[in-house]
Amino acid sequence: YIRVSWITSDKNVQPTVQYGKTRGKYNLSATGEITSYHYLFYKSGQIHHVRIGPLDPGTTYYYRCGGSGPEFHFRTPPSAFPVEFAVAGDLGQTEWTVSTLSHIGARDYDVLLLPGDLSYADMDQPLWDSFGRLVEPYASTRPWMVTQGNHEVETLPVVYRNAFMAYNTRWLMPYRASKSTSNLYYSFEVAGAHIIMLGSYADFYIGSDQYRWLKADVASIDRRRTPWVFALLHAPWYNSNFAHRGEGEAMRVAMEEVLYKARVDAVFTGHVHAYERFTRVYNNKADVCGPVHVTIGDGGNREGLANSFENPRPSISVYREPSFGHARLRVFNSTHAHWSWHRNNDTGSFVADELWLESLAASKACKPIRVPSKSQNEEP
Repeated sequence: YIRVSWITSDKNVQPTVQYGKTRGKYNLSATGEITSYHYLFYKSGQIHHVRIGPLDPGTTYYYRCGGSGPEFHFRTPPSAFPVEFAVAGDLGQTEWTVSTLSHIGARDYDVLLLPGDLSYADMDQPLWDSFGRLVEPYASTRPWMVTQGNHEVETLPVVYRNAFMAYNTRWLMPYRASKSTSNLYYSFEVAGAHIIMLGSYADFYIGSDQYRWLKADVASIDRRRTPWVFALLHAPWYNSNFAHRGEGEAMRVAMEEVLYKARVDAVFTGHVHAYERFTRVYNNKADVCGPVHVTIGDGGNREGLANSFENPRPSISVYREPSFGHARLRVFNSTHAHWSWHRNNDTGSFVADELWLESLAASKACKPIRVPSKSQNEEP
């Protein structure tokens, strides 16, 4: 299934998507819902969300929204390997954002993963609209799976306390399908990969709803069916940059053990506006059974790059560079995947860092450890 979301100023447009496998022929249709929101003096347009399907894997569909208007098309992800993810965090709406999106669109991929900080609206709500127009050529053709960052919170002390209003209303993710009760954290599966999207700005402490959901989610993973497990969140747990130092530490302390015992293969984060890749790590030490941690908060935000790293470089930090870019994760089969980081400030999409990954599910030394339903420290 795919959810198609779009916004209109015309209140008479119906939440209907017509679609089919042939250009200009729409033999299928689905109807969804219309919502909107107020933010101080701003009122959004009509926000349409329509879930269409079931759809065939690896298939191009042509569609139009509201019964008229331009024709779009998208391709569904494959049902089996290989599968390729584009990964970009902290996008924003700058010339660097345009460069990042251009590099992403220049090569084929199946799904885009975004670990938070989308529009950088920061309470200026029309910037959510302009961000939608900016990413439409890309987000209309491939699934975009996102989680929230600090720039999505959008609260004002005393005046406006309703966090994530624009984000939750505009970027509706399939959280209910993974038995989550919040749009801020969920999971989904593509081909042979299980993807966990965590919320750095939702409660994450031991005993919280997100913590309980995470333990239940990893317990449900069948590594024979999905041998790869990846997690995304915004504030990095490992970071040798002076920017945002320690901001992910509380979440790491609460949740790292759950991901470690589940043998998550890699964790992708944003927030720090630079690129940094760590070795397999757990509890601040190199560990062959821990996930590879990668910070990729370099999509093109308006705040600029985080140029200051600590020296000497920590032994667990393998590669770091303050440049804008995006990454590619190509999962070839049940045992091997290739990670590459593509720097923007070259004429083409230049690969500045790359790594071959072997799935922890294939490691005899790193079998998943079953997490009990309640840890000793968890409140009932």
